[in-house]
Amino acid sequence: MRVPLSWLREYVDLPATETGRDVQEKLVSAGLEVETVEQLGADLKGPLVVGQVLTIEELEGFKKPIRFCTVDVGQANGTGEPQEIVCGARNFAVGDKVVVVLPGATLPGGFSIAARKTYGKTSHGMICSTDELGMGDDGTHGIIVLPPETEVGRDAIELLELVDEVLDIAVTANRGDCLSIRGVAREAAIAYGLPLRDPALIDVPAPNAYGYPVQVSDPFGCDRFTARTVTGLRPEARSPLWLQRRLQKVGMRPISLAVDVTNYVMMELGQPLHAYDRTLVQGTIGVRRAQEGEKLVTLDGVERTLHAEDLVITDDRGPIGLAGVMGGANTEIADHEVTENGVNGTTDVVIESAHFDAVAIARTSRRQKLLSEASRRFERGVDPQAAAAAAQRTVDLLVLLAGGTAEAGVTEIIAPSAPHTITIPANHPDKVAGVDYGRETVVRRLQQVGCDVYGQDELIVTVPSWRPDLVDPNDLAEEVIRLEGYENLPSTLPKLPSGRGLTHRQRLHRRVGRALAGAGYVEAPNYPFISEQVFDQLGLESDDPARRVVKLVNPLNDEEPALRTTLLPGLLGALRRNAGRGSHDLALFETGLVFHPREERGVSTHLPVDRRPTDEEIAALNAALPEQPRHVATVLAGAREQAGWWGKGRPTDWADAVESARAVAREAGAELVVRKGQYGPWHPGRCAVLLIVADGGAERVVGHAGELHPRVLKALGLPERTCAMELNLDALEAVGDGVPQAPGISTFPVATQDVALVVDLPVPATEVEAALREGAGELLESIRLFDVYENAEQLGDGRKSLAYALRFRAGDRTLTVDEASAARDAAVALAGERTGAVLRG
Repeated sequence: MRVPLSWLREYVDLPATETGRDVQEKLVSAGLEVETVEQLGADLKGPLVVGQVLTIEELEGFKKPIRFCTVDVGQANGTGEPQEIVCGARNFAVGDKVVVVLPGATLPGGFSIAARKTYGKTSHGMICSTDELGMGDDGTHGIIVLPPETEVGRDAIELLELVDEVLDIAVTANRGDCLSIRGVAREAAIAYGLPLRDPALIDVPAPNAYGYPVQVSDPFGCDRFTARTVTGLRPEARSPLWLQRRLQKVGMRPISLAVDVTNYVMMELGQPLHAYDRTLVQGTIGVRRAQEGEKLVTLDGVERTLHAEDLVITDDRGPIGLAGVMGGANTEIADHEVTENGVNGTTDVVIESAHFDAVAIARTSRRQKLLSEASRRFERGVDPQAAAAAAQRTVDLLVLLAGGTAEAGVTEIIAPSAPHTITIPANHPDKVAGVDYGRETVVRRLQQVGCDVYGQDELIVTVPSWRPDLVDPNDLAEEVIRLEGYENLPSTLPKLPSGRGLTHRQRLHRRVGRALAGAGYVEAPNYPFISEQVFDQLGLESDDPARRVVKLVNPLNDEEPALRTTLLPGLLGALRRNAGRGSHDLALFETGLVFHPREERGVSTHLPVDRRPTDEEIAALNAALPEQPRHVATVLAGAREQAGWWGKGRPTDWADAVESARAVAREAGAELVVRKGQYGPWHPGRCAVLLIVADGGAERVVGHAGELHPRVLKALGLPERTCAMELNLDALEAVGDGVPQAPGISTFPVATQDVALVVDLPVPATEVEAALREGAGELLESIRLFDVYENAEQLGDGRKSLAYALRFRAGDRTLTVDEASAARDAAVALAGERTGAVLRG
């Protein structure tokens, strides 16, 4: 919300010496987030004056149209002679009043003006546009043409209010009242202890039977509807400069007088309004839910298909507006048009000032993907009591500025409702803040907010209509605390119990992160939200358990409404973004929770806040939550080892993904079994299934690693030969010993034996390794595959050679050659028995 300081001063008599920075400090102390204070016209220096175009000479022979103008600027140039100016704009004519900057002036951005020769003429200044003066968009993208009655030679800096300060406030979702000058002025008045001149406190005529007919069929969706009619508007009437400038300062573009007035009142009072061309409205105005599939062309020119929950404004033809969001094109205010018969345009308008259900408007806005200033306010809460005052304010301005006549008829439909009251102990804010405010302070602060307060020890508080966010005693306590100043709250550090430190799970997660970082991976945390379409892109089967997701009731993004069941979509998205920005050699990792719905859905209960929940209450809450195991995943692309003077380097391959899984398993103290597999996004010939041996000797799949399938790479826009790994970290923790093992240092020498075994091509190297490890017995210290060789001439068709280095060592003696050879032979024999391996000759 942009708030010009000059506008704010109309309702609060701020000290003349207060700057925008001073007001920012006060409002921040009161709990509003004032992000910046924009200094309009801070580097602007005159002379900047009003001039009248006397002559225009079209210059020929240039690539673009150029005009040589003489402009009457009165005595502003010191001579009274016409000012000669070269200008390329085409949207003004002889006799128009324009804004002229003379030599010696400085425009926003430090642009100094001096007489200069251009296009064969000497230009003594400039005829200015809104962009050149930093005024914002006025819709013309051309020269500012002032009203004919503007005095020649007048100071344009004052006329156009070019010097001002604008507070840019980030309004939170619960403070819809601050999306208006009225709301911010109220906060400023409280912060300075000054009275507020409430712009909504104006005389409003009582409703009668002569107003425009309105029928509300859904009083829950629309509990208040005010309609007023103004006739006889001058179609040629333009918004005055002061109104246009205020709209520009708050970030809105002037359009036409009727539309500008409704926008002005919305920004002033916070009540969205809409003006209909009365001649285009047929019959009674109605408010109802849309029929499924109804069509409406909104003011942005888009035909929208309506949902049965959408709230619409109708006439006898059907929908003429999307309630609380945007009006329809079939009743749009017509801009004036000069014809042979005079000026045509809208002369009679019906003004709508209504209050709609916040949830209904929010859902419609998101469903239609249509955000507007009106919907932004309605979904955060609008003061229902301000509807009649906003309609009256609009009528007054139209009558004043366009010469219209306010009809006597006033339509006001109100659904019965009672003011919201809250009972709160007088010392409740004291208990919440840990500060002794006292009853008088509590009552005074609540009254400043606008509450009516009665009672002594138990206060009965009636909440003001403009604060729908105040619903319980804690909300009232927050109001007292923020107005008394958050900075005045004492800082009390909690006393931590000694001797606990990190849990075993936390230590494991940190070790895993350090290990992967040490291996060259960069951590890339991602949001836990995914789209269900990503499962198709990953190539998961229709019955894959990963497709069962937990959906959010109110997602941040409608395209990602589900909680993730795998870490890969987020990590692969991060890899794609970085690759698209020129980083081609990537290794990323993430540890985080995934979410799996339980077979039986439970309903969680509200835990108490006045005491520690019992173990049973906590257990019941956890039972209602989805299962949330922690996973770890890595993704790689590009070069794994860079080329240089030391060598050619090496590209990433499936083995790197498998090695990252082994590194994680080592940190968990778990033994990881790696076998050839096939699953989802991985290439069927380059995929490893990762298993652990659980209690009882049963094997359990805990993840996969390898190179991703080319179809997945194409669907997700990933680099070629991208590899990935994902593991269930909680499952590894459950079978690991949990204690990091330091390497053992032996005083006895190692005996190394190399064996080369020939096996069939389909035989996995891991199966041969497992057989060698088991056959070698306790003397085997380590085993490593160091060569894979395929040659049909030497080994035969369909055969390959696997060369292993076996290290033997005894803890109590030096092994003899015979002992090491016997262990090797036993290992080879068992490998031959299980896999058909034979020693290579």
